[in-house]
Amino acid sequence: MQKSIAEIENEIVDDFNLFDEREDKIEYLIDLGKKLPLIDSKYRIDDFLVKGCQSKVWLHAYEKDGEIFFEADSDSVMTKGIIALLVKVLSGQSPTAIINSHLEFITRIELQSFLTSKRSNGLSSMIVKMKAYATAFA
Repeated sequence: MQKSIAEIENEIVDDFNLFDEREDKIEYLIDLGKKLPLIDSKYRIDDFLVKGCQSKVWLHAYEKDGEIFFEADSDSVMTKGIIALLVKVLSGQSPTAIINSHLEFITRIELQSFLTSKRSNGLSSMIVKMKAYATAFA
């Protein structure tokens, strides 16, 4: 059975709490991005670009058995780590769970402290896009 968003968020917080230094947390975030499965090249087109991101972020979603699954990629290692976190938390969840998620892990791991204002705007754009996909599938 799929873990709840809250359970996955708690795991992410625990993982980030293993690191004391900001640089180590950033390195871990980059490593998460490197582990993100490659997105099919047919989704690396403008139709799947997330608007409002400093880097290019491609996001595709599909529904299977009432759950939404996300695939993503970015041309920036840091941004790819950020979208990897969001995919980890939201992929495999119901549209309602995604729409109603507060994504408190972002504050709990102090993700904003790693980001420039443009990257923060990009993070918000990614979340909006993921919730829009969920709304479309609801």
